[in-house]
Formats: sequence, C-alpha cells, structure tokens
Amino acid sequence: MSALPVREKLAILSDAAKYDASCASSGSAKRDSLKSGGIGSTEGMGICHSYAPDGRCISLLKILLTNFCIYDCSYCINRSSSNVRRARFTIDEVVRLTMDFYRRNYIEGLFLSSGVIRSPDETMGEMVEVARRLRLDEKFSGYIHLKTIPESSPELIEKAGLYADRLSINVELPTDEGVRKLAPEKKPETIRLSMARLRRKMEEKAEPTLRTKKRERFAPGGQSTQMIIGADKTSDDGILQASARLYGSYHLRRVYYSAFSPIPDSSSSLPLQKPALMREHRLYQADWLIRFYGFSQPEILAGSSDGMLDLAIDPKLAWALRNRGRFPVDINSADREALLRIPGLGTKVIAKILATRHHRRLRLEDVGRLCHSIAKLRPFIIAEGWSPGALTDKQGLRDKIVRSCEQLSLF
Repeated sequence: MSALPVREKLAILSDAAKYDASCASSGSAKRDSLKSGGIGSTEGMGICHSYAPDGRCISLLKILLTNFCIYDCSYCINRSSSNVRRARFTIDEVVRLTMDFYRRNYIEGLFLSSGVIRSPDETMGEMVEVARRLRLDEKFSGYIHLKTIPESSPELIEKAGLYADRLSINVELPTDEGVRKLAPEKKPETIRLSMARLRRKMEEKAEPTLRTKKRERFAPGGQSTQMIIGADKTSDDGILQASARLYGSYHLRRVYYSAFSPIPDSSSSLPLQKPALMREHRLYQADWLIRFYGFSQPEILAGSSDGMLDLAIDPKLAWALRNRGRFPVDINSADREALLRIPGLGTKVIAKILATRHHRRLRLEDVGRLCHSIAKLRPFIIAEGWSPGALTDKQGLRDKIVRSCEQLSLF
C-alpha cells in the first residue's frame, strides 16, 4: 500500500475520531470557501471544541493515531472486519501537525485516541511518546487529552499521566453483559481495574512530597469515560445507575454519552436505527442533576413505568410533575437546596436570586428577567404578589408547559 499524504491521513483519521464524544465536540454543517468564493471552511479536518470548567471554549486537534484495530467490536466503525479506508500517523506527523496548527492559532490543544494496532502496549507507547515529545522536545504547554487503552501496562498509563492534562478510559457500554456480547475481546474487569489504578495514582500524586512539599503534576484534568447508548437494550435508569457507580468508585470528572450510530455491514444484534438524539441530551441533563443539583440517581426516574427519561420535557421538570406535593416553593425564603429543585432555575440564576433577596423581595417578573423565561416556573413558585393557586395540581399541566416552551420556527 502506497504511503498516504499527511492531508489525506488527517481527513481519514479526524473523521474516524468524530465518534468519540469525550471532548464535547461541537458540530457544524460542512462548508468550503473554494465553492463560495469567500474565506474559511468547516470541512472535517480535526478541529473541534471542548469546554473548560470555567466555561472557556478550547479548540482541539481531535484525531486518531490510527484507525487500524485488532479488535472487532460490533458497534465500532473501525473494527477489524470493517471495510473502511485505513490510515496511520507516525509519531513525528502528529507532533508536527499539532505544533503547526498551534503556531497558526488554530488550536489550543490535542485530543488523541487510537485503534489498537499489533498490541495495546505498542499503541499506547506511541501515544505516550507523542505527548512526551510535545511536552519536553517542543516545550508545548497547551492542553493534551489522551484516550488510554485499558489493556496496556500500568507503567505506560502512569507515563501518560505525566504529560497529559486529562486521561480517559472508555467503559464502552453501560453493562458488563453488553460489553461481553458486543465487544467480546474486551474485559469489563480489565477496564475497571485500569480506572481504579489511575484513580489511586492521581490520589497518590495529589499528596505533597516530603522533599519538595509540592504536589506532582499528574493528569490535573482528572479522568473521564464514555459509554455508547442505544446499542443494547439498557434503560436510561440502568445507564444512570452505571454512571453513578463510576462517579462514586473512580471520582471521574465526566461521563460522556454517545448515541449509537448504525454502521455498514453491522452485526444483526445491533439496532437498525440510531436512538433519538434527544435521548443523549436528556441523559446529560440527568447527569447534571446528580452532579450539580443534589439529586440522587434513584429519584430521577422513581415512579417511571419503563425506566426511560421523558424525551418531551427535561428530567427536572418531569421529577417536579411527579412530586407536586413539594411545590410551590417560596422564592424569597427557600434555601438553596429547595431552589435547585425548581424547574427552569439553573445554578447561576439561583446564585443571583440569593444575592438579590438580601436587598429586596423578588416578584415573578424579577425572576423572569433573571432566567429569561417563566413558562416552567409559574406553577412551582411563590413570589411577591404571585401564587400559583390550583395551577400546581392542574391536570394537563405537562402538556401546557410543553406547548408554552416550544421554540418558534425562524423560517
């Protein structure tokens, strides 16, 4: 096979990386200035967007080292039996691309994943070498996220943590049964063991050393994981149970949910259609309720007949409608924990409410100005001059809120 130009490799391996959701990539329709006569393009050439904890948008070069793979996971477009065009970067090419893109101010960092070629250790070793050369040889101080291979040696994963800002290890699917069925060459026990080792190493490095009294730098962005949803029959409740265990056991910074996408010549055990994209969105919303709003995992879907999130309304509103006895909440006297349960109120708005009510009592229109919409709020709050009366317990309230929250078409 003749060697491919780097540009062709970039097109192939950036497109192959789009299935990894672990850096919160934003999407865009493809446009090419060569056709329009203008400037700029949005072709699939590896630049995506991730968001830092403080809300900053970070542009990343998101690529695979290679899409060759010795594994034959049923749901993966890059599986060994897949008839896709293959490519492989050299270590020098990835380093050079990253530095060239960075010097042109296209990117602020690198997200590097890979198929497994020949052996997990050989592939992981090349990924670590990319990060090492960037840090030590090129003096690169930008963001680096490495997708680690759980079957590789602990020594290699430890080296990865010395150079990367964040490491991630995919659990693949929500259940062990799903992994054994759709990715039989991978072992859930190995994945969990690798995640546990990484957690212990992060905790160890977080302690100040006796000699320097300083903490060693080791994957300061923590670890994350990704699971594919919709490839098996796991319910949303089962997915959230798996996420809660992962957060509790391994102190993950983030669990990413990636909606299954049907692939050519796939196994008959896989669904023919992809799940509704809204399902992925609702899972993220439920995930945030657990992480930032004080909800426990069991209560989010308590009372649901099928263990699935309502696609028409967000999980907090669905919970409020099932627990109307806890409403209305007085916006001027309730504590922060009670305010966090009110549909339509986010953490930033609640902080503003708590700050404002030190000076005056809030009316319904005041709350509306803070959160831009009061459609969800009206039935669930008491404010100065406002009480919902019987509205909270009104039949058909769900449908009324859905209609009032529908976005009007722009065209």
